Amino acid sequence: MKGTTNIKTQVRTGTRENANVSDEVSKAGVYTIAVASAAIGIWGLACFVGGLVASGGPLAFVGNWFRAVSGM
Repeated sequence: MKGTTNIKTQVRTGTRENANVSDEVSKAGVYTIAVASAAIGIWGLACFVGGLVASGGPLAFVGNWFRAVSGM
């Protein structure tokens, strides 16, 4: 008589993901702040370039800035 052993295996596959609401809200907040910061930075750069053009160059821009700050 032969000795045989039957082995039963059960394989479960799948993924389970639980999304935490506070994590998703935090991500949305970070992205919103990043977009707002980028928009403010681009606006500031545009104002700086506009000031350079209106002053007539970088040296005139610095000179006009010192005159405006000192009240001359």
